Amino acid sequence: MSDLDCADLSVGYGGTLAVRPLDLHVAGGHLLAVTGPSGAGKSSLLWALARALRPAAATVTGTVRVDGRELGDREDAARAGVVLVPQRNGLSATLSAEESILVPLLALGVPAREATQRVDDQLARVGLAEFRRHLVDQLSGGQQQRVALARAFALQPRVLLADESTSDLDAGNRELMIAALREEAARGAAVVLATHDPEAAAQTDAALALDEGVATWVRRP
Repeated sequence: MSDLDCADLSVGYGGTLAVRPLDLHVAGGHLLAVTGPSGAGKSSLLWALARALRPAAATVTGTVRVDGRELGDREDAARAGVVLVPQRNGLSATLSAEESILVPLLALGVPAREATQRVDDQLARVGLAEFRRHLVDQLSGGQQQRVALARAFALQPRVLLADESTSDLDAGNRELMIAALREEAARGAAVVLATHDPEAAAQTDAALALDEGVATWVRRP
């Protein structure tokens, strides 16, 4: 089990606070929804938790810890097992679905045979095995979201931060992906899903609403 904690975490752009000072604990084994309308600060919060905001663009204060260890920059967070699935998926249009998952694994030194098996397992898990050789730009928006999640799952994260990762999915695939996120939590990860979809949020263990950067518990863990 891996725990995610932040203390007095805030995000500002110029003179505007996108996320007001926040203390948060997400225990390993739990799936938390961060809800709120567009512009409420959901993406800023997830990027701050992943230590992925550039200092030149944003002012981030406070601390983020995984299992008690304070995180510095994005590389430090990645070494601690923090994986961020951005809202725009972060996929390369020139890679196929399988290459999108395989390349990061090989870059991390995962042996080729194991990496290939992870690709097979995760594409099957998200229902895209038959699309493995399709280029990313040949896939629908929903299929791209599922590839991005499959890539994150293959990395076996300790902390998984998913930004609107079910927004382009139909009801059936949304249920499939929520179930997969719950499986990641059951594996021991701390999982955070930013979503404006109340049906997706209702299937999580707890929900935190953001409104103009102010966080309020809707359902406590």
